[in-house]
Amino acid sequence: MQNYTDLAKKNGVTLLDTGKCQFCGANTKRGVHECLEIFNIGFQDIDFSNTENHLYIFLIVDAHTLQHPEIHGRWNNHFHLTRLHLIFKYDIKWNYKLSPKLSDYLDKYKVDKQDEYLTPPEVLKRGDITTTDILEKSSNEAQCKEMIKNWALDVYEKWNRHHNVVDNIAKGFLNIK
Repeated sequence: MQNYTDLAKKNGVTLLDTGKCQFCGANTKRGVHECLEIFNIGFQDIDFSNTENHLYIFLIVDAHTLQHPEIHGRWNNHFHLTRLHLIFKYDIKWNYKLSPKLSDYLDKYKVDKQDEYLTPPEVLKRGDITTTDILEKSSNEAQCKEMIKNWALDVYEKWNRHHNVVDNIAKGFLNIK
């Protein structure tokens, strides 16, 4: 698996080492590097060992990935936007078993769609909530979970021009699930 700096380079993006995150605008001092650090270890108010909280792991991953597509592979947009679509539009109770199934479905889907791209919204316009907003404005698990849900929904809405594409993927996935 390539690391994010390799993927950024492959995507022709120079990562900035200082200031706010260049992709989402999070109030960081070390740019996207700090934003990723918060993504990886920053949401300590939530007890993720509690299975009822697993949904928030998926929401965090999807929101963050869709705010930072330049550091991921191009089919990640399809996967993460479709998963959010399934959660928000079809009220699917996502679990760990469903992610590999969606990935397998997308592998079959993309065989005939090699020219299909989900072009991201403009940099800094992929959601009004960022990792640092959640850290700064939530003081307990309930607030943190609410902000994460709002973050994911906000990012999902910013990608709305692709909702028709992911709805077709979602329907195909639901038919085989």
